[in-house]
Amino acid sequence: MRVIIQRVKKSDVKVQGEIVGAIDKGLLVLFAVHKDDTEDKIKKMADKILNLRIFSDSEDKMNLSLLDVGGEILVVSQFTLYGDTKKGKRPSFVDSARPEKAIPMYENFVSYIREKRIKTETGKFGEEMEVGLVNDGPTTILIDL
Repeated sequence: MRVIIQRVKKSDVKVQGEIVGAIDKGLLVLFAVHKDDTEDKIKKMADKILNLRIFSDSEDKMNLSLLDVGGEILVVSQFTLYGDTKKGKRPSFVDSARPEKAIPMYENFVSYIREKRIKTETGKFGEEMEVGLVNDGPTTILIDL
């Protein structure tokens, strides 16, 4: 499982020009499932993201988590995070999970975060999306599990 997290002041995702998800202060999470991933990684990844101390405290040090600041999350499926560019000029996506595996894992990830009572918005899996954001920092973190 691989995610790219961007700390944002606001973010939204559009499908066919229509906003389908939007947040204010929080995290934009670009989410990908590897073909060999198992369900046990879902809670581990979600808890890591929710507790990652990447928000500034009163002394402008990264000491606060999303939970501490009451932030929101926008989760966008992004199978291209497993694009392999080692050979040739076109990425290979053979390491990305097929939709029949990736969709339930994506949905379980989102459900688990929502169970924590965090405002959670999403894009639409498998759709062409336009993601807009105002990056805060900028702060961008890659997490592989």
